[in-house]
Amino acid sequence: MIEQQYIDIFNQYRDAIDSKSVAVLNNLREKALDAFQKQGFPTKKLEDYLYLDIAAEFMPDFGLNLNRVPFAGNPYMAYRCEIPNMTTNLYFVLNDLFHEEHKPKVEYPEGVFVGSFKQFSKQNPGTFTKYYGQIADLYNNGTVAFNTMFAQDGFVIYVPKGVIVEQPIQLINILKSEFNYLVNRRILIIAEDDTQVKLLICDHTVDESQFLATQVTEIFAGKNAIVDYYDLEENSDKVTRLTNTFVHQEEASNVLVNNMTLNTGVSRNNYHVKLRGEHSEAYVCGMVIADRNQYVDNFAFLDHAKPHCTSTQLFKYVLQDEAKGAFCGRILVEKDAQKTLAYQSNNNLCISPTAHMYAKPQLEIYADDVKCSHGLTTGQLDEEALLYLRSRGIGKDAARLLLMQAFTAGVLEHVRIPRLRDRLADLVEKRFKGESARCRNCAVCK
Repeated sequence: MIEQQYIDIFNQYRDAIDSKSVAVLNNLREKALDAFQKQGFPTKKLEDYLYLDIAAEFMPDFGLNLNRVPFAGNPYMAYRCEIPNMTTNLYFVLNDLFHEEHKPKVEYPEGVFVGSFKQFSKQNPGTFTKYYGQIADLYNNGTVAFNTMFAQDGFVIYVPKGVIVEQPIQLINILKSEFNYLVNRRILIIAEDDTQVKLLICDHTVDESQFLATQVTEIFAGKNAIVDYYDLEENSDKVTRLTNTFVHQEEASNVLVNNMTLNTGVSRNNYHVKLRGEHSEAYVCGMVIADRNQYVDNFAFLDHAKPHCTSTQLFKYVLQDEAKGAFCGRILVEKDAQKTLAYQSNNNLCISPTAHMYAKPQLEIYADDVKCSHGLTTGQLDEEALLYLRSRGIGKDAARLLLMQAFTAGVLEHVRIPRLRDRLADLVEKRFKGESARCRNCAVCK
C-alpha cells in the first residue's frame, strides 16, 4: 500500500520536517496524519474520482527535500515575463522552497505582507494561526491531508482592512530537479474587509525529470473584499499536478478563480467555494487545452449558505489526439439561501475522434426562491462554420484556429486584468499552433 510508505517516511523524518518548518504548520501535522491514515488517497471507488487513480500517481520513487537544501542561482536573472505594459510584483518558489535571497524590496501599503510562511509567522503569528489550515478540509480529501503532513513552508498574502493593492502580484512556481521529485506547496491569501488584491500564479518546468506537485490554497475574503486568483499551468508532460483550492467569502465579497491549463501531464484541480455572507459573488472558471496523452480533471463545488448570492462556473476544454478530460461541477443551495443566482456551464471540443471527455453537472437545491441553471455541450468543430470561413478564402488550418480561439474566448473574458487577458489570448494562439509559449530572453522554460 503506497500510503504506508509515505506514513513511514513521515514518522522516520518527523524531526527534520518540524525543525525545518514553523510551529503553526507543525501543530496540524498530527491531525493531518490521523486523517490520512483513515482515508488514504482518493480512489476510483469514489464517485468524484472515477477517471483518475490518485494513488498510482504516487507510486514512482520520488525525492523529497525535507532538509530544505537551497538551490543555487538567481531566478530573477533567468526569468523574463513579457506581458506588454503590465508590471507585477514578482516572487519565486523553486520546487516548494520560497526564494528569499534575491527577493526585491517592494513598497506596499502599511500592514500588507507578501512572502513566505516562515517570515509571516514571525511578524504576524496570531493572524497566521487564525487562518492557516482552517478551511482546508483534511477529512474529505487524502491529498489535502498528505500535503498538510509534509508542507514545510508556503506563500502568503495578507492585506489588512481597508487596503487596496493596485499592482498584481505574480508567483512563479518552478519545478527543477535531475531526478524524480515530489513537492508540496501551500498558498494562503487573507483579504480582510474592504480590500482588493490580485494574484497570478505561473507553473513552469525546467528539467525533464518526473514531478508530482501537490498544492493547497486557502483564500479568505472579508466583507466587501475583491480577490482575483489566476492560475496558469505550463508544465511538461512529465508533471502530475494535484491542487485543492478553498475559498471562504463574507458579505458582499467578490472572488474570481480562473485556471488555465495550457500544458501538463496529469492535472487534477479541486475548487471548494463557500459563500458565507449575503450578496457575495463567486466566479470559478477554467480553460483546458490538451493533446497527446494528457489528462486534465476539474472538480468545482460551490456552496451557497446565505441569501442573495451569485455564482458562475464556466469550464471549457479543447482536446486533441488521445487527450482525456473530466469535469464535475456541483452547486449546493442551502435551505436559507433564498434569492440565489447560480449558473454553471461546461463546453467541450473533441477535435480528434480518439479524444474523450467525461462531464457531470450537478445541482442540489433546498431553497425555493432561486434561479439556477447548468449547461453541458460536447462535440466537434462546427463543420458549417468551418465551411463558411473557407468559402471566404481562409485556409483550413487558419479556419480551425479561429474557431478554437473563439471557443475559448468566454473564459478569457473573465480575466479582469486587460493586459493579462491579451497576453493569455496570445499564449492560447501559440498553443493551438504548436509553437513555444516561452517569452523572449527567458531561460526558465523549455
